[in-house]
Amino acid sequence: MSAEENLRILLASRPHGRPTPADFHLERTGVPEPAEGQVLLKILYLSLDPYMRGRMNAAKSYARPVEIGEVMEGGTVARVEKSRHPDFAEGDIVLSYSGWQGFALSDGSGLRKLDPKAAPVSTALGVLGMPGFTAYAGLLTIGRPKPGETVVVAAASGAVGSAVGQIARIKGARAVGIAGGADKCRFVRDELGFDAVVDHRAPDFPEQLKAACPDGIDVYFENVGGPVWDAVFPLLNGFARVPVCGLIAQYNKTEHAGADRLPVVMREVLTRSLTIRGFIQHEFADQRRAFFKDVSGWIAEGRVRYREDIIDGLENAPEAFIGLLEGKNFGKLIIRVTE
Repeated sequence: MSAEENLRILLASRPHGRPTPADFHLERTGVPEPAEGQVLLKILYLSLDPYMRGRMNAAKSYARPVEIGEVMEGGTVARVEKSRHPDFAEGDIVLSYSGWQGFALSDGSGLRKLDPKAAPVSTALGVLGMPGFTAYAGLLTIGRPKPGETVVVAAASGAVGSAVGQIARIKGARAVGIAGGADKCRFVRDELGFDAVVDHRAPDFPEQLKAACPDGIDVYFENVGGPVWDAVFPLLNGFARVPVCGLIAQYNKTEHAGADRLPVVMREVLTRSLTIRGFIQHEFADQRRAFFKDVSGWIAEGRVRYREDIIDGLENAPEAFIGLLEGKNFGKLIIRVTE
């Protein structure tokens, strides 16, 4: 172990409802030395994403939960500090899944080299990474927007939603965004170029959404759930497609009160011939090459724009993550761990 310090953030307890700082434990250890066939990574950027809330629970899901006492999971951009691996040299910048820590060891599995000259390396965690790919694959494979159709997406200023709307417009559809607050709505309309945007905090939000979608909704990219879904559902046209990648409004709920609306929803799914399909982005891994080619090209042409919300200091990750689940971020949320 070297004298340099490694800050790690561990899961201390499983949250009941909204996570609190007490659910995280900050641990300081020494920095490990790589063995033969390993590299030592110094983490530059850590991605914070809503899916991490599910990993804090013990419930069965599509992925193994983080165990108590383990490092919180997360995608990272890192620099190779020391290498005893033939495929990696000191100074290489890589995409990794090293989690919430300052240093990590890797045997090279799952590492992907990044070219800092091609794009800012932080974009590998956002518009050119998992969130952007989620938007691309989910919208084009499940949503299948056609020219002239109306595509609606919530959290439209975020990493996934912003890409969904812009890609929909590139495909000739009309993009309607839903965001929270005047600043985010202004960004979605003026910077991202959506055709319309509605503030879900407005007291007459359902009426405003209906006015923004005079011909109904053909594709709704679901990543929020809750009251937003309640406003969208009546506006879905026959044969509408609903890719479901997240339900952030429900992640902190411990119980779901109220009447059972499933029979009503299922009746409408039947009578309107709706397609509602949940997905996890890795299901479409064979599209990654096309995604990178298309989206990097659209960025270069100015047809896709993005915003990053970068917070300095790994120690600030728990508070930033809690805020993410409440919509306090503005753009793709990233922790800058080190320069």
